Amino acid sequence: MANILVIDDENGIRTVLRDIFEDEKYTVYDAGDGIEGLNILSSQPIHLVILDVWLPNMGGIDVLKKIKTEYPEIEVIIISGHANIDLAVKAVKLGAFDFLEKPLSLDKLITLARNAVAMNSLKTENKKLKAKTPSDNLSEIIGESPAVQAIRKTIEQSAKSDAKVLITGDNGTGKELVAHGIHQGSMRNEQPFIEVNCAAIPDTLIESELFGHEKGSFTGAVENRKGKFEMADGGTLFLDEVADMSLNAQAKVLRAIQEMRFERVGSEKTITVDVRIIAATNKDIREEIASGNFREDLFFRLNVVPIFVPALKDRKEDIPLLVEHFVKLQAGIQNTAPRLFSNEAMEIIMDYSWPGNVRELKNFVERVTIMTGEAVISEKSAKEFLYPGAEEKKESNPVMEKFGMMKLSEARDEFERMFILQKLEENDYNVAKTAQKLGIYPSNLHGKIKKFGIEILK
Repeated sequence: MANILVIDDENGIRTVLRDIFEDEKYTVYDAGDGIEGLNILSSQPIHLVILDVWLPNMGGIDVLKKIKTEYPEIEVIIISGHANIDLAVKAVKLGAFDFLEKPLSLDKLITLARNAVAMNSLKTENKKLKAKTPSDNLSEIIGESPAVQAIRKTIEQSAKSDAKVLITGDNGTGKELVAHGIHQGSMRNEQPFIEVNCAAIPDTLIESELFGHEKGSFTGAVENRKGKFEMADGGTLFLDEVADMSLNAQAKVLRAIQEMRFERVGSEKTITVDVRIIAATNKDIREEIASGNFREDLFFRLNVVPIFVPALKDRKEDIPLLVEHFVKLQAGIQNTAPRLFSNEAMEIIMDYSWPGNVRELKNFVERVTIMTGEAVISEKSAKEFLYPGAEEKKESNPVMEKFGMMKLSEARDEFERMFILQKLEENDYNVAKTAQKLGIYPSNLHGKIKKFGIEILK
């Protein structure tokens, strides 16, 4: 049965709705304000929210906006004791499933809840079906080189089992795509794929991130929270940049992997899970073991099926196929006809060393197709965007011509997006390091990455 979250500052209403929906065999959570409700949404699988408009700390309309932004598949029924037509129209335009005025008609609310939960199920099923179309992650592993064909074969073979997989390779080579491919090809493909970037989590928080915590277990732990192991139960847990974990964290992960059980921070209750483990790193893990930075026993646990993803410079025969793929992706985003590259431009691309690997190639194709108006990308444009400043600047500036066609706000956003992309490339897509170079907090940079739709390819 579905999970319902009731957010209302009146305890009496929360109690009545909890009793009614529990009688209907729903699992019910409740919160007295919007912030508490959003915390529950971040830790529990909710299918329907019943939301009061007038709330302390954060108004119901603002909570609705945040829910529809971060959890678009969750349906929201708005309730209010001060209803008016304008408010109802606004709520529905923002994505509310329906609007009810207090005092509530409980029969009507129960019917609406059933319909909303059914709609949530349809959205979830549609999302799963889309994930199985030819545009899924397996099709993203582009190339026909012997190395790529060998990777595809290993993915197909390893996906049939629950064997642990360790993926190695430089930054930007596509390790995350390989992990997704294994998950999609497995019997767990309808269960969660949960990713943890071990390099992005401070050592003081990684235990809570992986295993969860109980309310009050440390400062800031205002609610019970599931960890990534628990969230991945039945599915796949992808430990990205696993070699960046501290030795203390490695010891706890080793125990969890061996026994498939753990305790949340602040709890003595043992939780048992069924999780497939895939790990990845851009480091030479045997060197890390020799230097005392990585546990050898954890390496042997993870390295059941090793997959090495080579650098782009070592499989240059795949570059034309990758360029064609990224051009089509960009054409779909811009709603334009796919661009072509002249033979001379392709020679420039093939001669380049691509230190940022597939990620750098993808960003180059995006930049050059956005910033030039050429139907066929010329050798000159390829050089300008691969080797900026290598040639003397001419009076004609295609970049300024592009910005000149935009409004100030559009030009500012485009420049900021391109600047952040450039800085991310310079810092190997390390968000914390890039944020430091930009002089902003990592949380602010994450927000901008989300705002501009920047993809960070592993």
